[in-house]
Amino acid sequence: VQLQASGGGLVQAGDSLRVSCAASGSTFSSYNMGWFRQAPGKEREFVGAIIRSGSVYYTDSVKGRFTISRDNAKNTVYLQMNSLKPEDTAVYYCAAQVTARFTITRATQYDYWGRGTQVTVSS
Repeated sequence: VQLQASGGGLVQAGDSLRVSCAASGSTFSSYNMGWFRQAPGKEREFVGAIIRSGSVYYTDSVKGRFTISRDNAKNTVYLQMNSLKPEDTAVYYCAAQVTARFTITRATQYDYWGRGTQVTVSS
């Protein structure tokens, strides 16, 4: 499985940005897809995930501002980010959990990763 994230960029606080992640493979609809981010000097952290059933989960700091969706026909998962804050600045990664596991919030539980895309929010 190959993952390619795109759509990052430089925006101002309060702006919106949508990041996409295109996946290879014919069984994309069966994957749990996660979004993580890593800021300089910090550990990679869970942002949110959309599982095969379509249920979506978010970390508290992005609830109400970020929305994750997927288009199985296009093998693509999206991260819509609204009301961006400078603390959202990070490299954003998409990840695929091909074999369902007990948790979706831990990076070690994902099988494949995209290269990441930089999101920078200026104040």
